[in-house]
Amino acid sequence: MERCLVSEVESNLDKTVKLQGWVHRIRKLGKIAFILLRDRTGIIQCVINTKEVDIKDLRLESVIEVNGVVKKNKDTFEVQVDSLKVLSLVKEELPIEINTEDIEANIDTVLDHRVLSMRNEKVNAVFKIEAEIAHGFSEYLQTQGFTEIFTPKITAEGAEGGTELFELKYFDRKAYLAQSPQFYKQMMVAAGYERVFEIGHVYRAESHDTKRHLNEYVSMDLEMGFINDERDLIKLECELLKYIFKNIKEKCPKELKLLEVEIPELQGELPVMTLQKAIKILREKYNKTDLTTDIDHEGEELIGRFIKEEYNSDFVFLTKYTKEKRPMYTMPCEENLTHSFDLIFRGMEITTGGQRIHDYEMLKNSMIEKGLNPEDFKNYLDTFKFGMPPHGGLAIGLERLTMNLLKLDNIREAEAFVRDKKRILP
Repeated sequence: MERCLVSEVESNLDKTVKLQGWVHRIRKLGKIAFILLRDRTGIIQCVINTKEVDIKDLRLESVIEVNGVVKKNKDTFEVQVDSLKVLSLVKEELPIEINTEDIEANIDTVLDHRVLSMRNEKVNAVFKIEAEIAHGFSEYLQTQGFTEIFTPKITAEGAEGGTELFELKYFDRKAYLAQSPQFYKQMMVAAGYERVFEIGHVYRAESHDTKRHLNEYVSMDLEMGFINDERDLIKLECELLKYIFKNIKEKCPKELKLLEVEIPELQGELPVMTLQKAIKILREKYNKTDLTTDIDHEGEELIGRFIKEEYNSDFVFLTKYTKEKRPMYTMPCEENLTHSFDLIFRGMEITTGGQRIHDYEMLKNSMIEKGLNPEDFKNYLDTFKFGMPPHGGLAIGLERLTMNLLKLDNIREAEAFVRDKKRILP
């Protein structure tokens, strides 16, 4: 007999089915026992006569197979069990209690037992939604003529000037873990694909320990040729986010209900404000007099609050960052500023993007201005000798977007296997 999933039980009323899954809960009432069996599609009650089916050694989270008849019980369905087979018996007490609405344990304990914690319905729902965010990103861009690419994660140099890199031994020479696919995205635009994207891991060797930072995370990157300036990218991201949110609503209604999450409604264009105007508001309205050329995390939170109050929006694009705050490949504009932007979502930066320099000499001079040696980037720089269209791109942090969308307290709740300053296991 083929396996029947919990979601398929309803269509098998009064038929004998085979279910396989985990023991979610056990309740014994005399000679009758009720086992809640859980698989990837849901949970169903299995009714057992303990005089006929032995369950005395069964513990929560054991993996079982049951055969029985599907019956209707008021507004739900259940299985009257004829036989039960243990596929994998749990022999120890669970280190964390997962079969409750919320796991009552601190974040480190949860991460120590990550695989077990993901069996909790709410935790499980987070990663199903996160997967659909990535799917929506990919699906929309493909409708817009983008090609998916796959770039190296071992590189000879950093994409942002060689700082904050994890160094590794690569045979007889030095190499680094990629902090961004930036150079390769631009190369693929020059290769004639014009529009490319990648969803992949990136690595930042920053010695931080906050609720919003990881040292390995998933970056959703795109790069597109033949743009006018950063406004083309902002327009694209607005439509991209609308598609992603629509996709989540369609694919994850059960998970959104379980997490009690409302997906933001994006109507029309999102607010856009220059960084200089944001700093002025923060200085005058919130007394953040220490800000001059950039805003800190508190400033992001405050400007997010201001935008919510003034525009009833969870989002704001901040534009025109200064040259010193942007990498050497960023296209400059007037007064030492750049054609760049960040997207702030509920007080946290989730996107960095902008127009790139496409002229060889300008890019070379920009490297020198940043104190970099163009020879160290020769392979990348030479690409610009042979015809590079005006182009730009952006990167969205998948875990940060998930964290803010689901209103999680810590970015580690949006990462299956965390890599931060203290953790490289499991």
